[in-house]
Amino acid sequence: MNYCHPHNSKNNSNPSKKKYGIKIMLPPDDCLGNIIGSDWSKQRWFESEEKRDVAFENMKIRHGYYRKTDSPTQIIEKISR
Repeated sequence: MNYCHPHNSKNNSNPSKKKYGIKIMLPPDDCLGNIIGSDWSKQRWFESEEKRDVAFENMKIRHGYYRKTDSPTQIIEKISR
């Protein structure tokens, strides 16, 4: 997904030098896929396995912006190259 303004995305500079990543995907039956495409995915890359693992654990936590009735549906998995 591209952003109109680069400041709206966290700095993920020079991802080709980073070996440890997280892949974010939608479940096959997620209705958001009708808007952004059923094959949508995003990768975030990190310099170390430790930084990736910390970010992965943080992404698994239900953050305070969700309403009580909302349930996040993204699928996250650790990847490396």
